[in-house]
Amino acid sequence: MALDRGRLALHRYAVFVAVATAMLVFAGGLVTSTGSGLAVPDWPLSYGELMPPMVGNIRFEHGHRMVASAVGFLTVVLAVWAWRREPRRAVRRLAFAALGAVILQGVLGGLTVLFFLPAPISVAHATLAQTFFCLVVTFALLTSPGWLRHEPQITTPESGFELRTLATATTAVIYVQLILGAVMRHIEAGLAIPDFPLAFGRLVPPFTSAGVAVHFAHRVGALVVCVCIAWTAGRVLRRHAAVASLRRPALALAALVVLQIGLGATTVWTRKAVLPTTFHVLCGALILVTSLVLTLRTYRLAPAARRVRMPLASPEVAT
Repeated sequence: MALDRGRLALHRYAVFVAVATAMLVFAGGLVTSTGSGLAVPDWPLSYGELMPPMVGNIRFEHGHRMVASAVGFLTVVLAVWAWRREPRRAVRRLAFAALGAVILQGVLGGLTVLFFLPAPISVAHATLAQTFFCLVVTFALLTSPGWLRHEPQITTPESGFELRTLATATTAVIYVQLILGAVMRHIEAGLAIPDFPLAFGRLVPPFTSAGVAVHFAHRVGALVVCVCIAWTAGRVLRRHAAVASLRRPALALAALVVLQIGLGATTVWTRKAVLPTTFHVLCGALILVTSLVLTLRTYRLAPAARRVRMPLASPEVAT
């Protein structure tokens, strides 16, 4: 199925919105990495102005607001454009779901300031940011020429089902891990365990505080994520290496998780230096959407599993 020029332009615009959303995730990470969440104490204005002096930590907090406003406007355009040009109802609804998510995200961002950064609202704000990123990336994928182009089934129904299940589980584990990371950041437990790869010189630390428990849970979650990604990427590369639309995200996923481990270690070793800490946040989001793309493509390319009722006896011996 070929795309006309208008729908191809919509797809390219969706990719642009996805890139802008990645920049927004990075800007939000800068706010938490620099401790700038209350550098601007009012909302929706900043010190009662649309553009306050960009000095000190104000540049991080207000800069984040500016990027968020830009992404919100881009998402409005995306939703309207999808309503006018996209014939599939489910895909149009996806665009409006993204619009609803970015509006709610703005409200949660405002509440974090007005209520002085309560952890539950801040974690919800961070989690919704990842969800919005997933919605935009999914829209970009579903409007791409590759998605609409017919491709042969990649495997037998049984092994195809296994691959879809594995990829789905991997994406879910990554999502939970990002929530754990958000909890760790917003309760300020990033250095609750100050060494790496050991924890207070041990494999299992003494759980002397909630911060230590959350931090260690995040490390255990990282190990689970690594195992899931290695399993999923290994399955793709062993059985479906010839399918480029699966091979590329599998390789990207493996590379990103190696980078993420290095960034996490560097975050601890540098006592939460701004750049590695912020890139750790961004890399986590990129891992999530890469796994999501791989998962969606497995559903697109792999046939559904079917139960096959076997005869009790062959026709030759049946009486």
